[in-house]
Amino acid sequence: MQRLTHLALLGTCTLVLAACKTDDLPIAGINQKPDFLTSDIVQQRYDNADNDLLTGGLGASGLASATAPAPADPLNPTAAELRTLAIYNNYRALVDTTAGGGYGTLYGPQVDAEDSEGRIQGDEYLALITLDDRDVPATVMLQIPDRFDPDNACMVTAPSSGSRGIYGAIGTAGEWGLKKGCAVIYTDKGTGTGAFNLMTGAGQTLLGQTTTDATAQRQFQPDLSASDQAAFNADWPDRFALKHAHSQTNPEADWGQYVLKSIEFGFYVLNEVYGDELPNGKIRVTVKPANTLVIASSVSNGGGASVRAAEEDRRGLIDGVAVSEPNVNPTVENGFSIRQGNAAPVSDHSRSLLDYTTALAVYQGCANLAPDVRDNAPFNAVLNDAAVDDNICSALAAKGLVSGADTDTRAMDAQRILNETYGVQPEQNLVAPSHFGAAVAQSISMTYANAYGRFGVEDRLCGLGYAATNASTGAVEPLADTTEATLFATSNGVPPSAGIHQVFDDASGGPTNLALSTSPSSGLPDYGLDALLCLRSLALGRDAVTGAPLPDDQAAQAERIADGIRAIRASGNLRGTPAVFVTGRSDAILPINHTSRPYFGLNRTVEGARSQLHYYEVLNAHHLDAFNAFPGFDERYVPLHRYYVEALDRMYAHLSTDEALPPSQVVRTTPRGAGAPAITHANVPPIADTPEEADRIVFEAGEVVVPD
Repeated sequence: MQRLTHLALLGTCTLVLAACKTDDLPIAGINQKPDFLTSDIVQQRYDNADNDLLTGGLGASGLASATAPAPADPLNPTAAELRTLAIYNNYRALVDTTAGGGYGTLYGPQVDAEDSEGRIQGDEYLALITLDDRDVPATVMLQIPDRFDPDNACMVTAPSSGSRGIYGAIGTAGEWGLKKGCAVIYTDKGTGTGAFNLMTGAGQTLLGQTTTDATAQRQFQPDLSASDQAAFNADWPDRFALKHAHSQTNPEADWGQYVLKSIEFGFYVLNEVYGDELPNGKIRVTVKPANTLVIASSVSNGGGASVRAAEEDRRGLIDGVAVSEPNVNPTVENGFSIRQGNAAPVSDHSRSLLDYTTALAVYQGCANLAPDVRDNAPFNAVLNDAAVDDNICSALAAKGLVSGADTDTRAMDAQRILNETYGVQPEQNLVAPSHFGAAVAQSISMTYANAYGRFGVEDRLCGLGYAATNASTGAVEPLADTTEATLFATSNGVPPSAGIHQVFDDASGGPTNLALSTSPSSGLPDYGLDALLCLRSLALGRDAVTGAPLPDDQAAQAERIADGIRAIRASGNLRGTPAVFVTGRSDAILPINHTSRPYFGLNRTVEGARSQLHYYEVLNAHHLDAFNAFPGFDERYVPLHRYYVEALDRMYAHLSTDEALPPSQVVRTTPRGAGAPAITHANVPPIADTPEEADRIVFEAGEVVVPD
């Protein structure tokens, strides 16, 4: 397996994989380096207890530890130290690592593993790629476990969730694929954690180390001339540009292409390792689409990227799709509605991510105080400031956006608006306050408005930027050097994260951390509601308060954003590819009436009887399993990750042994209850092979019908 030791020495030309899973690659089946590679390929062998592919040498127990691994020299972490820290943080961000929640019994590196700590030996290959003539690179990475069998080859895609970096799917698609003996192909899909310090010119290299060397190849650098950058710094010192928000490429429009290119990269490297070496030194392709099982997978944004890849796969690279809580923005199809139980049908489905997320950013802070939510939502009092939430209610009432004479009635009206107007399911109401406290909707609104409109950091959309801030005053200050040195490993790519915060430049008193901002229009510390309403107006294309047309400059911004949203809409056409979606009904980040449910209906509308999409909606499950480690969540919610693993198991069995996929259905789980006793298989029964008729999700008579 060690024949390929320095890929950087190989020549460059185009790799075009064969269509329809048929036969050899072109040019007599000779392996050729893809022309979309823009860096050397860095190879590293991981074959001992100090380091491995899956756990970074930490093992299952180290991943579960509350103590993060620390660099020996905090100012100068090594690439190996950053990798281990990145694996630790990315794994724990997506998976509940408490034993009572199922770690070590239902899932985890150590479950059904040869090594007691779940360590996996093998080789890792990293590189940068670009699409077309774009200057902003994406990262790709192939992990080949030693168990990989080229004569029974399989590959799993692992695009990162959220805006995370290259290890953003290590605990989901990565873990499953490596344990199965498959090669795992990762990509940050053009988002990633690339942060650029505009004052110092510091950015991250492919391996994550921070450098101010202007000649170094970095993951992201904004498109600003030296003079423009200096002028920006003079007006707005100590700011950061972030890759997802400020690359000016709308990366989501190309998520599918990034995944498809990553698969091509995977085949190239696999053949450099396992292909037949010819007398002339060239390599004949032996691992190819026709003899390799390829599953497009991952969760959240990564799941959405794999879905888009399957829609755009015209070369037969992908055999099946298995994703969890995918971020899909289905093309709006008014020909069907969604009905849960005996509730009124939802016809206003398929709102865009920016539409419903800006609505959550504006209204959720007030809804946190609705009596039932205030008294029962886990972490509400811990993560949210009731005084600020009260100010939000007051400011919304003054603008005529909620009704009521007191906080309780205003908060209940805000909750009603989210449920009735914006299609947020009641099951999501108790989860959403914790997400507002973690700035989920606020951060997504800012990042995606910038990305969809292809705005640069210099545009300061809605008066918002990124910087470190003082903990008590919220004033902008330089980011600590030790914090900046580990951004690759600690940032999730969507601030607030890793010491970088959202800053409202137009706040009363000057630039302030958005969460601590006082809005000029209200004179209240209301979480910078003016900025959030600005983002909401851009999403709507009209003034969010008055409904009036926007001023010309904002109207132009809104149209750019609308163009970007049109570019990321999913077609619903999976081309007959077998697919499994698992989604939690309590998902408060990607509401199911705008994502998985309407995608199921759109797919049935587009593909009809040819559709092979199977949709499993899991009760008492939400988007962020990591929250299940905390009081309140542990009693109420079960790990969706357990069903993601089952989805992959079932898809693998379907593709390899023709085992039938169960019909679409509601999966009825049992929460752990008071005191949160250790979860058992009884709490999370398997997806039923033959579900009761009353549990089946169907598309009939122009409706997606979902049982209560």
